[in-house]
Amino acid sequence: MAKSKEQKKRILEELKENISKQKTLVFIDFTGLKMEDMFGLRKKLKKADAQLKVAKKTLIQLALKQSGLKTDVKKIKGEFGLVFGYKDEISPVKVVHEFSRENPCLKILGGFFENEFKEAEDFIALAQLPSKQELLARLSGSLAAPVVNLVRALQYNLKGLVYILSTIKE
Repeated sequence: MAKSKEQKKRILEELKENISKQKTLVFIDFTGLKMEDMFGLRKKLKKADAQLKVAKKTLIQLALKQSGLKTDVKKIKGEFGLVFGYKDEISPVKVVHEFSRENPCLKILGGFFENEFKEAEDFIALAQLPSKQELLARLSGSLAAPVVNLVRALQYNLKGLVYILSTIKE
């Protein structure tokens, strides 16, 4: 069913608002994806403070142009959707990448990261990076390792002394 001009204006304004709030914008091709899988993807994205929007390519192109992001959406073939990441830059990319591994119908086409257009390979590389919490845990472990090793070395000497004294006692 064709949309009226008012509906298209509302969609365009909503797209521009989402583009202005986003930290990451991922273009996906969902050709052949079942509706139940699409709902599952939306739920996973919602947990990651992200949102999936589907609109006509001309409206998406207009919204991107008016927001200052330059790309030609009309060259992309297939059913096309946008994933907006609002709080974290990486988590929506991780969710989409993991979902695309489970459902081969979903493909990452590219998108905008830090207001620069990135290819699909760049987004896949980003998705394979460890999360911020994992990196912080690794850093704290690396910082604590010398102290922990020193404590273990000092305890080993004391344990050795206690062992020798216990053998002498017997």
